[in-house]
Amino acid sequence: MSHLAAFVLSIGAVSGQALAGEAKPNVLYLVVDDLRPELGCYGDRHMHTPNIDRLAARGLWFTRAFCQQALCSPSRNSVFSGCRPDTTKVYGGNRMFRQALPDVVALPQLFKNQGYFTRSFGKILHHNGQDDPVSWSEPMYWPSGGVYAHPDNLDCRITMDRAENFDNPLVEAADVPDHAYADGMVADEALATLRRVRQRPFFLAVGFFKPHTPFCAPQKYWDLYRRDRIELAPDPFEPKDVPAVAMSDWRYVRSFRDIPDEGPMPDETARLVKHAYYACVSFVDAQVGRLLDELDRLRLRERTLVVLWSDHGYQLGEHGMWCKHTNFETSTRVPLIVSVPGRTAGGSSDALVELVDLYPTLAELCGLPVPGHVEGTSFVPLIEDSRRPWKTAAFSQYLRGGAMGYSMRTDRWRFNRWVRQTDPGEVVALELYDHTADPQEDANVAGDPAHAELIRRLTVELQAGWQAAAPQQASRPGK
Repeated sequence: MSHLAAFVLSIGAVSGQALAGEAKPNVLYLVVDDLRPELGCYGDRHMHTPNIDRLAARGLWFTRAFCQQALCSPSRNSVFSGCRPDTTKVYGGNRMFRQALPDVVALPQLFKNQGYFTRSFGKILHHNGQDDPVSWSEPMYWPSGGVYAHPDNLDCRITMDRAENFDNPLVEAADVPDHAYADGMVADEALATLRRVRQRPFFLAVGFFKPHTPFCAPQKYWDLYRRDRIELAPDPFEPKDVPAVAMSDWRYVRSFRDIPDEGPMPDETARLVKHAYYACVSFVDAQVGRLLDELDRLRLRERTLVVLWSDHGYQLGEHGMWCKHTNFETSTRVPLIVSVPGRTAGGSSDALVELVDLYPTLAELCGLPVPGHVEGTSFVPLIEDSRRPWKTAAFSQYLRGGAMGYSMRTDRWRFNRWVRQTDPGEVVALELYDHTADPQEDANVAGDPAHAELIRRLTVELQAGWQAAAPQQASRPGK
């Protein structure tokens, strides 16, 4: 039995207290922006992701993991704090959980308080170097430049303002080394820090920017794919009977040049964009591989937990949309892989899990006390038995036009209830998708009278919330 396995198996005997004199397991915490669960390990053989697949081969990957909101900042603030968006009050890109929860112990802060060296690299919390200084042993690393690398585009800068992006390219292939782009720089700095602190227990959070827009990657990763073999979305149309509030106008993607301001994306452009997205995924996969290789070289693999997740999914033409910003499965479903030496050895679970569950899971695996504010459920029991009964639902939400769309994914159904934000009793729209008959969510059947009783029951379950959906055998946070 490995040293780490012996350590984690003793957690129950010490009731969450760290063992004196025992080596603490390290944590390598990998965050990939805008990554769909379209990877080799998820069965998508057209993808070139050998390193993420290698991680999955010694880990446990979840086929039905969901984010709390399909937007970078709310999702990341939720994972970071262990709280859901209605608690963090972060629904957009200009807030941070500390505004509503100034005294909450964040996930890396918990590890720092327990004697870990903690540091972040790249995009962990959100854009523009937004940080939480109390959580880190050293200041975060934020790369300078590296968005574009082709000489023709070096003067371009990316903003959240559509008017300032209109002359920027959405895609770029440059014949440059990996470190010409930000994610190569992030990996370089993470590797240097890993070597420097290898003798100490560490929590290193490494955030990769791609495949977020603009879709820029070195030419060699583009060369892994043939554009004429890239398949377009099978359902580039609005779902039948979908309410307007459920749909996104993918305005940010439209802000780049050569993308139409209105109407559908032409097929030729769509293939180019998907090609670029795939190249970015393979580029990030290579950086993940560099980190895994270094763990092996430093002989740290057997005492390092590795988790890889994405802040939300991404639409690549499904329902005629590009980007995220919806409650559809394509936006809310994410890849989630956890590798625990001595306890995982390659396998999958179709249990319903949520990104907010990461906080208590990592704390439990490392023998740290879980604070009472945490609103997720540790899925350590699924690491012991991936097929055991688990949550009855996963919860997401999205705010649009003054309406909050609360989304609940059960084993069979996705139920979305849009209510007026200022008056939650006012229902704006309902959606119901049957994942048994309609896994692509192409038809909203909420208006079918035959589903009236189901709608009533699902409404009760949605309003009862995440605590009611939690597995009975798992202890509730704070209990």
